[in-house]
Amino acid sequence: MAIAPISNPGALIAPGTTGAAASGAAADGGDFGKSLAALLESVESNAGGANQAIAAMADGSGDVHTAMLALQRAEVSMQLTVQVRNKLVQAYQDLMRMPI
Repeated sequence: MAIAPISNPGALIAPGTTGAAASGAAADGGDFGKSLAALLESVESNAGGANQAIAAMADGSGDVHTAMLALQRAEVSMQLTVQVRNKLVQAYQDLMRMPI
């Protein structure tokens, strides 16, 4: 798949904005937002699955092994989400500390 060259790079920058502000405004960001939404949905479904597995174990229709696997899956996905959040906050703080 060939990449088409940009014929007029100045057209991407809105009048009255700097290059850094325009490049941030020109970025779509939809894919990153969709990735974060998918991550949060995954964490939510893993937590729901863990709750169901524990309820099944409590009423006798499930086993301990399945419940423990579901709990571990939920815990690992939550830890991943927290680390992604920490990296995003750290990147934001690094950007805010940059001199203009």
